[in-house]
Amino acid sequence: MTSRTQGELSNEYEFQTMSIAALRKSLAAGETTPARVLEDLAAKIPETDAHIGAYLSHDLEAALAEAAAADLSLPLGGIPIGLKDNINVLGQPCTCGSKFLAENYKSPYDATVVRKLRAAGAIPFGRLNQDEFAMGSSTENSALQVTRNPHDPERIPGGSSGGSAASVASGTAIATLGSDTGGSIRQPASHCGVVGLKPSYGRVSRYGLVAFASSLDQIGPLTTTVEDAALVLQAIAGHDPNDTTSLDVPVPDYLAGLHDGVAGLKLGVPSEYFGDGIDPGVRSLVETAIQKLAAQGAEIVPISLPHTQYAVAAYYVIAPAEASSNLSRFDGIRYGHRTSNPSDILDLYRKSREEGFGSEVKRRIILGTYVLSSGYYEAYYGHAQKVRTLIRKDFETAFQNVDAIVSPVAPTPARKIGACEGDPLLDYLSDIFTISANLAGIPGISVPCGTCDFDGGSKLPVGIQILGPHFGEAKLLQVAKAAE
Repeated sequence: MTSRTQGELSNEYEFQTMSIAALRKSLAAGETTPARVLEDLAAKIPETDAHIGAYLSHDLEAALAEAAAADLSLPLGGIPIGLKDNINVLGQPCTCGSKFLAENYKSPYDATVVRKLRAAGAIPFGRLNQDEFAMGSSTENSALQVTRNPHDPERIPGGSSGGSAASVASGTAIATLGSDTGGSIRQPASHCGVVGLKPSYGRVSRYGLVAFASSLDQIGPLTTTVEDAALVLQAIAGHDPNDTTSLDVPVPDYLAGLHDGVAGLKLGVPSEYFGDGIDPGVRSLVETAIQKLAAQGAEIVPISLPHTQYAVAAYYVIAPAEASSNLSRFDGIRYGHRTSNPSDILDLYRKSREEGFGSEVKRRIILGTYVLSSGYYEAYYGHAQKVRTLIRKDFETAFQNVDAIVSPVAPTPARKIGACEGDPLLDYLSDIFTISANLAGIPGISVPCGTCDFDGGSKLPVGIQILGPHFGEAKLLQVAKAAE
């Protein structure tokens, strides 16, 4: 879907196809109301999402109650924002795509990003599908339903924020929030042809995000335009005392330099991101996008990130280790699924987790517990943390010489549903270009750069990834706008 300008609106006022920026103008001009926008979205979801499966639930009544009091003078006044189903909203489900929480769990509080969205005038609307507990790159690992790519329903939307990306791409959401632990915003954004931004670690509060890997997770927006991503980031960024990993640093005006262009900027192109395994169509589109940035005055600088080859291995030690710790809270006692008629307390723990967790979650818990166990901790987890430091230093060295780094988001466009069944390693490798940013804590964004024929003739979207130094979102968005 492409965003439409105010003058291109049809008589049906299909506001779900508009950008936030255009919709704000229409609301301010009195052409519509927040309630009308919500009703328009809610009417389209049963028709369009029946073929996509992005939504797990939506509460129109609660959203309309907020719309009645919407302050249109605020930056996101009256704008509905969809939420990945691992972000807590008071009184709403938060299933994390898992049977463990799908039965009866309702959130007792609002995540900080939800409070910030409301403070900016936005209206939380819709719970969006994901890989279970954000563990996956396809949204096939959801225990509740499979989400499909709006460009080809036989293909994945990417993951784990597949519902967040697919809803924006299909026009059933204006903008959404997702979470990114190893590429889970950027990769589905690339596969669905939308914009997806992972902020720097510590830029956006994680309070109220159900944790997968606490040193890697970050919440960010998925939108139709770079400007919309800047608007949403402006609303959710900032220090939060409820999150000890949230850093107290100034939040710049992300819109101020958005149109400054790339003339005079140095953009690094890492050789490690253009090696074997990249689909020729992806390579061609990304290289063309880089050439267009050069034509706008950017200097293209070849660089090396030599420890990239170890990123996937390090990530799949660190992330499962943290997951095994974080998911220990799901024990059948405090909330979520509880097995019936256990013989004793240990049987209650064992059966509740056996029945409640899916196979990918179990796989990562087992792996994480193993690498943290006595006798193996230093050999695996300790070693992976050292590799992580080397990867971070690679980026620090690169950013001494370049303003941003450009690369593919994923080595291929969206694959067919079921293509990796029985071979999870193939799915893990699809994040090879995104994982390093999470290990280093730096920001990254995916911006659509065209479509290519792939695997049977489908026209599939491809994104260019732009990476910046820690807390360098303003410059990152500036480059992204030029790429757009």
